[in-house]
Amino acid sequence: MPVHHYTGLAGQSYDQPAQAGVLVVNLGTPDAPTAQALRPYLAEFLGDPRVIEYPRWLWRLILHGVILRLRPARSAHAYARVWTPEGSPLRVGSEKLAAALQARLDQAAAGPVRVALAMRYGKPSVGEQIEQMRRAGVRRLLVLPLYPQYSGTSTGSVIDAVADMLKQLRWPPELRIINSYHDDAGHIEALAQSIEHWWAEHGRADKLLLSFHGIPQRYVAAGDPYLHQCQVTTRLLGERLGLEASQLSMSFQSRVGREPWLQPYTDETVRRFAHEGVRRLDVACPGFAVDCLETLEEIAMQNAEFFTTAGGETLRYIPALNDSDAQVASLGALILQHGQGWPEFAVSDAP
Repeated sequence: MPVHHYTGLAGQSYDQPAQAGVLVVNLGTPDAPTAQALRPYLAEFLGDPRVIEYPRWLWRLILHGVILRLRPARSAHAYARVWTPEGSPLRVGSEKLAAALQARLDQAAAGPVRVALAMRYGKPSVGEQIEQMRRAGVRRLLVLPLYPQYSGTSTGSVIDAVADMLKQLRWPPELRIINSYHDDAGHIEALAQSIEHWWAEHGRADKLLLSFHGIPQRYVAAGDPYLHQCQVTTRLLGERLGLEASQLSMSFQSRVGREPWLQPYTDETVRRFAHEGVRRLDVACPGFAVDCLETLEEIAMQNAEFFTTAGGETLRYIPALNDSDAQVASLGALILQHGQGWPEFAVSDAP
């Protein structure tokens, strides 16, 4: 039988006061908008069995024999279109959100709560951040994947990464995971206010389209709740905004490969709207907490072009919540709610 070696902190003081930690996790990003940087990132992302549920031997042949030879260059071009002087929009936006949540909890929580940001793919990794938090004395860990709607391809993969790290530790911390927040009242209100503020500033389009990231249909058929949770978010947001069925639609973007994904597809939907006479179309992406390649390049650039080429006048992308006060307040309240019973998460008496 093999001997297991577990990681511990030799010589640590057990009298050290325990801390609570919040690990905020987003999808990840390459280090640079280059094919060289995209190759290892895509290998990690597309090599995750949660993302691609094919037989491993077959998928390795496809991934390393075909995809990683062709896709890095194409993806690098797309990333270059949205890359900023600060770096990747997803990384920069996620860092700002995590910093704002830290400031929020410093005021709202009764005890010290350490907030850290990890990326499921790329850097900093989930394992690296948990290790740093452990060395800082974190004994109670709350994990917040920045995916409002649960899918095994996203939140499920974060849970895998956390479990892979914790099972190596001699003394793992207490653990809680926010599985989803697709129907959280504070989150729905934050989304609604964001859209209303956009309309107040820019005017209202003929129709509002909510575009979610797609997943293969067979994942939903196998029991993934993602489609249902997207439908719930759409219904609650439509009710809060007072929209009729004809004013609001839902679609799914970012499909790859040849098998059927959740439908209707966003690119086909915006073209159909243009052909049906919709002149102005607003698109929001409630599945993305922070703006990224899929919102800034795929929606605001690619699909905007699809819409106008098909005869529409203008497609306007409504930005993600990012580090807005509304998102920080809603996620801060969600963290305090899920941390109930841990002393650090009691609501502070400070003004």
